[in-house]
Amino acid sequence: MADDERERLGWDEFGQASRDLSRDVLRSGWMPEIVVAIARGGLLLAGGIAYALGVKSCGAVNAEFYTGVGTRLPEPVMLPPLLDEASIDGKRVLLVDDVSDSGRTLAMVVQLLEAAGADVRTVCLYSKPGTVLEPDYVWRRTDRWIDFPWSAQPVVTLEDA
Repeated sequence: MADDERERLGWDEFGQASRDLSRDVLRSGWMPEIVVAIARGGLLLAGGIAYALGVKSCGAVNAEFYTGVGTRLPEPVMLPPLLDEASIDGKRVLLVDDVSDSGRTLAMVVQLLEAAGADVRTVCLYSKPGTVLEPDYVWRRTDRWIDFPWSAQPVVTLEDA
């Protein structure tokens, strides 16, 4: 994929985006009691938002859909360990991911959390055209592949050490 077909996010810009999204949540008048990340892409953003909002109750769900650049499974799937559903019953949960691309992973996890009794809102750095679930809070919209600072480099190997 050519460089001009990619959206690039740097660490400094990521820090500003997490603060901007936190302000958007506050301005909406809805305050989460729990921040839940969709791992792995949502982990860093969830941490940044939880710190910015002063929310100490955090968790993660493990879901897989994309297996590489432009390649994905037929359907998103949940991976262990699973979220303690009893802990979110009746709570305001902010669900965080890096991007709502097809939106299918986000929609699957929203359904899971709502079935467990949570009042769920969603936040993503990016949303793409054609997503089946537009996040409640989104920083930018793009139709390009996104290079995130935490995943732009190849996996570290022993040869790198």
